[in-house]
Amino acid sequence: MLVKIYELGEIEDNKLEFAAISALYMNKYVFVKHKKRETWEIPGGRREKGETICETGKRELQEETGAEEFEIEEICDYSVTIADKTTYGRLFYSNIYKLGELPDLEIGEVELFDSVPNKLTYPKIQPLLQKKAIEMCNKLKLKE
Repeated sequence: MLVKIYELGEIEDNKLEFAAISALYMNKYVFVKHKKRETWEIPGGRREKGETICETGKRELQEETGAEEFEIEEICDYSVTIADKTTYGRLFYSNIYKLGELPDLEIGEVELFDSVPNKLTYPKIQPLLQKKAIEMCNKLKLKE
């Protein structure tokens, strides 16, 4: 598996299939657990037909965390190559100000962490994306 980071907009928009959101709430990292898994992941998911990638990021953050009030910023693009298949996504950073009820969809649990948890769904991808988001959040100067 190979994960690459690209400058924002370096990947053509029509190739961006996924949005991943590194999120903070009350100065803690937000991780979610899918109902069918025992591992943690950052919020995110697949782009739906007709959506912009920014709409995907906002929708996934709301669906997977219950976020009601938040700021969200684009960080960078990324690719994941497994065997001969490469998929592309966009990484976002979000400060969540208000969490509401978790929608009854795929996610069963939202948890706040001081650091990246050990049991990750995608351990070769998520720490790299989280690190990139942390590096960039200081430059974005989002409200905390």
